[in-house]
Amino acid sequence: MKPQPFDAIAVGRRVLAAEAQALSQMAAELDDAFVRAVETLFDAQNAEKAGRIVLTGIGKSGHVARKIAATLASTGSVAMFVHATEASHGDLGMIGSGDVILALSKTGETRELADVIAYAVRFSIPLIAITAVADSALGRAADIVLRIPDAPEAADELNAPTTSTTLQLALGDALAVALLQRRGFRPQDFRVFHPGGKLGAMLRTVGDLMHGFGELPLVSADTPMQDALLVMTEKRWGIVGVTDTEGRLTGAITDGDLRRHIDGLMGRTAGQVMTPGPKKTVPPSMLASEALALMSDPPPAVTVLFVVDAGKPVGILHIHDLLRAGVM
Repeated sequence: MKPQPFDAIAVGRRVLAAEAQALSQMAAELDDAFVRAVETLFDAQNAEKAGRIVLTGIGKSGHVARKIAATLASTGSVAMFVHATEASHGDLGMIGSGDVILALSKTGETRELADVIAYAVRFSIPLIAITAVADSALGRAADIVLRIPDAPEAADELNAPTTSTTLQLALGDALAVALLQRRGFRPQDFRVFHPGGKLGAMLRTVGDLMHGFGELPLVSADTPMQDALLVMTEKRWGIVGVTDTEGRLTGAITDGDLRRHIDGLMGRTAGQVMTPGPKKTVPPSMLASEALALMSDPPPAVTVLFVVDAGKPVGILHIHDLLRAGVM
């Protein structure tokens, strides 16, 4: 009998469909244990306890635990990974009485976790289990059991961890996101832990990238246009801001304003030529990514934004500044 040709697309779709089905099942079965887990993790990190979230596991579950620890740490939780085998050889000393242990094991019968479990019980350290078997050594010892569906692994004839590790990873992500929202974690906080790369650039603020007050092209409303044009040319932003006697930004003059008032331009003042507003300004605290979006939406698109604090201009931001910072 002629063997069937190998179809990689069919295999890939089958694996993804199987794991997606298991994820949907886990989402539907999520219960109060998840709420208690989030509150336990949140409570451990209050100012008085200052505890840590300690992730542990063996094999593929250990790799997932390490990733969950990294996700928690990047979203403001004090988290770390302790290898279960190394814990038995001295690393248990890294786990304090104010910490919470989050242990991963599909079967819950991983021998290497025995010392971690015993340590948690002996010193009354909260133990949260992520396992498919609630009635296992890990499940029975745990204060909270987060059960993943005992779904078949994606490999037909093998029991290689695939679906189970996907479920563990997704549940870890759910805990991390729920915990950051419980704590009121903001994009500005996230930036502290992600200063590099594209993500770090997107999370920088306008104040980080703007040019300061000394580079601002500003004139008063009664400034003759001849002098306003000199400022506009000297500062080389293609725009000049118009301020009132209190230093508040009341309008701006662009090339378009110059063309609209070309007849008799030199006989006018800046206040007579300016467009009131301007409509698009940003505060120094705004994320650079938000400022970039504002430049094009709503229309008309602009390439320069005045940075305003309490109505007064404090800086200026050009689209080239965002390009150099890697925001785009």
